[in-house]
Amino acid sequence: MKENNTTSNSAFNHRLNNRIRVPQVRVIGSDGNQIGVLATFDALKLAQDEGLDLVEINPKTSPPVCKIIDYGKFKYEEKKKMVEARKNQKVVELKEITFRPKTDENDLQHKLQSARSFLADGNKVKFTVRFRGREVTHPQYAEEKLRWLVEQLQDQIGNSTQPLFEGKFMSLMVSPK
Repeated sequence: MKENNTTSNSAFNHRLNNRIRVPQVRVIGSDGNQIGVLATFDALKLAQDEGLDLVEINPKTSPPVCKIIDYGKFKYEEKKKMVEARKNQKVVELKEITFRPKTDENDLQHKLQSARSFLADGNKVKFTVRFRGREVTHPQYAEEKLRWLVEQLQDQIGNSTQPLFEGKFMSLMVSPK
């Protein structure tokens, strides 16, 4: 039986045993059945008789909900659930493809293939056109190439932003369906 207040991990903020400082608690037994509202001392005695811990599960209710469980096993199962949830979540990355307004069509076809594979993997793609020298005076060429890329990817993209012109760069972002 443990006497500490909380664990070092911030995900587990449960009060244990003698750290519960309210006069009455709603108790759930070790089998999962609700025992009822008891004095904290009686609930603690009940948990000690079973050789388990009295753990405050929901302190915000009135009276707080406590459960009679093996706290070590409870922590272990909570940690397993967190690891499983983290494993199942998908991290969407932003992949950037850069080119210039004078990039040839064959090179754009290659960049289009890369964009298709990125979108198939579930990642967002940012197309960036980099202007050098006097190319910045003709942004219509870059917009034309960006429109062509979006048109080619129409079957794979869910939504796209409008081309954004910032300094010597024009960019457009697309998301997968």
